[in-house]
Amino acid sequence: MKWSEIMIHTTNEAIEPISNILYEAGAGGVVIEDSNELLKEHEDKFGEIYELNPDDYPEEGVVIKAYLPVNSFLGETVDEIKQSITNLTTFNIDIGPNKVTISEVFEEEWATAWKKYYNPVKISEKFTIVPTWEDYQPVSSDELIIELDPGMAFGTGTHPTTVMCIQALERTVQKGDTVIDVGTGSGVLSIAAALLEAKEVTALDLDEVAVQSARLNIKLNKVQDRVTVQQNDLLKGVNKQADIVVSNILAEIIVRFTDDAANVVKPGGYFITSGIIQQKKELVREALIASGFLIEETLVMEDWVAFIAKRG
Repeated sequence: MKWSEIMIHTTNEAIEPISNILYEAGAGGVVIEDSNELLKEHEDKFGEIYELNPDDYPEEGVVIKAYLPVNSFLGETVDEIKQSITNLTTFNIDIGPNKVTISEVFEEEWATAWKKYYNPVKISEKFTIVPTWEDYQPVSSDELIIELDPGMAFGTGTHPTTVMCIQALERTVQKGDTVIDVGTGSGVLSIAAALLEAKEVTALDLDEVAVQSARLNIKLNKVQDRVTVQQNDLLKGVNKQADIVVSNILAEIIVRFTDDAANVVKPGGYFITSGIIQQKKELVREALIASGFLIEETLVMEDWVAFIAKRG
């Protein structure tokens, strides 16, 4: 079977929204080639040998690759993808060069080539993200493993915004807590909350593809007894109280439901927000404070920000 590779040259800020557009268009997975990777010092935690080839990365910015089956609707699908990416500018998202390139690949090449980008990664004191095909053994007895298959997931769980959310959950989740994950995507944050011994986790996403992806990953990690996935628009219609609400989505979306979050989070509970580019930090901070939250901690990783906000 032939597949079409769509390659988009963009910015770090646009990675998550463009990835979401590609999944909504039917992509089975994405590859992210970030020029910043060549500048990083990679710590050898698992015996990996990091020999990054500069030819695999853009000179600047980010290249996002996704794969779509070659069929009679491909032209229309690509046009819709291009238009949706252009529309991101209405949210003041910098899409950079926005150069889109299309080429054909065979399924056998795609099925194996992208796996070289995805290895076990320790992302916090407790958590390690492991691809399903890796035979990984925990380094310590208290290490928590999240298995993900990026072929079906919304990303690999190692983007800075996801990492900061998981680190924030580590600091806030208490045994027996109730957690609501708004915009769950792959379900990785809900899985993390359940592994931290939250009693009840509700994972919400408007996208039906995300709902199915989250359910698969939640079952893969054997936490389906505590995690429920529902299709829902942010917190609309959610009446139950939660100890923690966590959301890793765009800053422009977060500010739309800070009041709803304040109604859902129990007094003394937390609202964890991420997906916030540095330039939008004050926008979100002001919205959280206006809704009655106290900013307890600000996490920063690369160009991204996350807030741990407490309800008074």
